[in-house]
Amino acid sequence: NKENGVLHLWLTDNTHIVDIGPVSGNDDAAASSLLYKTADDANNEKLIALYEKKKEDGNKPSPSMFSVLLTAQLERVKEVLKTWKEVDIRVSKLCTNSHAPEGASTGTPCSSTFNITDGLVGFLSGNFSETTWKDEYLGVNATINNTEGGAATKASDGIEFHGAWAEWPVGGQGENQLYHFANYNFTLVATVSIDGVPTEDGPIPLMGTKLNDEGKSKLMELSYEKEKKWILQCSDGRSSEKLSNSWKSKTQYQVAIVLRNGTQATVYVDGKSVGEAP
Repeated sequence: NKENGVLHLWLTDNTHIVDIGPVSGNDDAAASSLLYKTADDANNEKLIALYEKKKEDGNKPSPSMFSVLLTAQLERVKEVLKTWKEVDIRVSKLCTNSHAPEGASTGTPCSSTFNITDGLVGFLSGNFSETTWKDEYLGVNATINNTEGGAATKASDGIEFHGAWAEWPVGGQGENQLYHFANYNFTLVATVSIDGVPTEDGPIPLMGTKLNDEGKSKLMELSYEKEKKWILQCSDGRSSEKLSNSWKSKTQYQVAIVLRNGTQATVYVDGKSVGEAP
């Protein structure tokens, strides 16, 4: 049986986006409108959904309009807006002068010319369960993979991984694709710290991005190795030579991967470019 076109209410401020939930029950909805009535008294505010319902014997809409009073959904909208504002305040406090060292590129996260909350669609911090790392802005959650004996434990404002890793599937939302821009332009930033020096040869992936295709093609990946050098792998499969920049254990670094125009990717460590892919 073909599934009904259930009508959902989505909330967005052109940066964040949240599914508030279905509003048409099991009805197969066609055209729809949303009405909002404001009042001096907040208790008299009303949110109403109007929609046409398709006929059971075909795709043509019925001649009648149906209305639904969205009282619970309106309260949820207020809760989400409050959460967005609170998270913006928290995130704004993350950038300090210590994250913008001398020589850092302008326009990169935490530089003096960059407002970290402008265009920020998601934020992963310390809110996680066994397999889910929750987006503080209530958008797309990350998935924690610890099936091979690894573990993820809570750290200060984040997660500490021991043989585990996480994936943020911003391009894997099916029909309800939230972040189309991620195919062309994005900035992915993480504050990271490496606890100890690896004992085995070979690069250990730290952070990377990949295209949402069947081959899971890597766009760019930053790794580290036991000689305390960064290693950069690009989308064409080539690995750069060990970068001159070195890392220290138990030291915080701000790592950023920036994509522009769908093809130009650059990796920054503490605001300084360490490599790019054409």
